Amino acid sequence: MNQEEPKIQIDSDWKAEAQAEKERLAKQVETAQAKTDRPGAGELPPADFQTLIGTFASQAVMGLGAVRDPKSGGVVVDLPGAKFAIDLLAVVEEKTKGNLSEQESRELKQALSELRTRFVQISEAVAGQAAGAPAAGPVIDPSKP
Repeated sequence: MNQEEPKIQIDSDWKAEAQAEKERLAKQVETAQAKTDRPGAGELPPADFQTLIGTFASQAVMGLGAVRDPKSGGVVVDLPGAKFAIDLLAVVEEKTKGNLSEQESRELKQALSELRTRFVQISEAVAGQAAGAPAAGPVIDPSKP
């Protein structure tokens, strides 16, 4: 009987192939990270137009009662502060007319429309509560969108 030992074939470029695979994977990770616009923990969001609009909108929403007082549990409404943030967004809209992409313009108009509507609703609810009369229409909880 003639037994043949198995032959081991050694690929001389296995190191080169392994390095190429490593570089390919590193590039995929880098591309995936570049596509992710979300900041990590402790990082700030990108300083862009969308973040500017979001910052002003967040301030307005907070003034419209989205935040509860941690001590009392009651809703904190700051109508002058909310109006100021909405007015700042209107200034941004006016000053950037013709200089925004369609998407930026649409997002700004939508934010302003929603905030103005919410401001009127909350203002009416606050005025009704101050007068002791029930609010005209449904009761609005400012902390819920």
